[in-house]
Amino acid sequence: MAELRVFASPSALNFALAEAVASTINFAVRANGKCSIALAGGNTPRPLYSVLGMEFRKHIPWKHLHVFWGDERVVPPGDPMRNDRMAREMLLDKVPCPKRQIHPMAARAKQPPDEAAREYEETMRQYFTDGRPRFDLVILGLGPEGHTASLFPNSPALDERDRWVCAVKVPARPSSRLTLTLPVFNESANVYFLATGAQKARALSAALRSDTDPKMCPAAAVRPVDGKVTWWADGPAAGNARDRDMHKGAVEETEHDPIVPIEPYGANFDDSEVANADELGHTSDTPRDEQS
Repeated sequence: MAELRVFASPSALNFALAEAVASTINFAVRANGKCSIALAGGNTPRPLYSVLGMEFRKHIPWKHLHVFWGDERVVPPGDPMRNDRMAREMLLDKVPCPKRQIHPMAARAKQPPDEAAREYEETMRQYFTDGRPRFDLVILGLGPEGHTASLFPNSPALDERDRWVCAVKVPARPSSRLTLTLPVFNESANVYFLATGAQKARALSAALRSDTDPKMCPAAAVRPVDGKVTWWADGPAAGNARDRDMHKGAVEETEHDPIVPIEPYGANFDDSEVANADELGHTSDTPRDEQS
């Protein structure tokens, strides 16, 4: 069952989500010595990446992080429309994550999309050597019509069951994209959806309903077989969704407190609320500023 967490302001939302991302990364590194994450593109996660790269820079074991993307626009490397360029500018260029552990999609100019998709799947298979693409964390956005990553309504890629990466054409600019597929997203340990703004309210409500046709709202098809989905939303995006029958948190009423220090991998975590979180990003104590 999905969890919906609603926050009163964008700053409170992005800080709380950054805190959960840091917790999830630290948990995975403590458990496995490394952490795999797939990043979202678009404009919505920009503030989140900024918070991670600045306020949480010292609280994440970047040297143990392996970075992938959920989708990418097939445009030349360095193009302003690329998702990886945004992530680099807002986050990755500001933190000590080894370059060899950052895996952009379609990284070669003029590469045919189908070839780029096959190449990226091979890159993923070299990392997930057991044949199971189980990301420790996937961050996804939500389009107003219900798309996520580059899985749009009625896309043939929604029927894919074998390939991990597909080249797709979408009704948006640019139309040529690469996207991870549902078999990948649904093997993830944790999926964090980020939705802000009233224009996302209808899609968010649909994504949370069990009777929604995933062909019409692809985000509704992201339901990990043995993982957890958490929706992070502001009030306008949540709309009436918070009143539905689901596990949900209360609205964050106040601005965040100063950062609770997080000791990185290999240190003593006893005094850190954030680092004591479980693999879902939940701490053992009641979250700050949230009411039950």
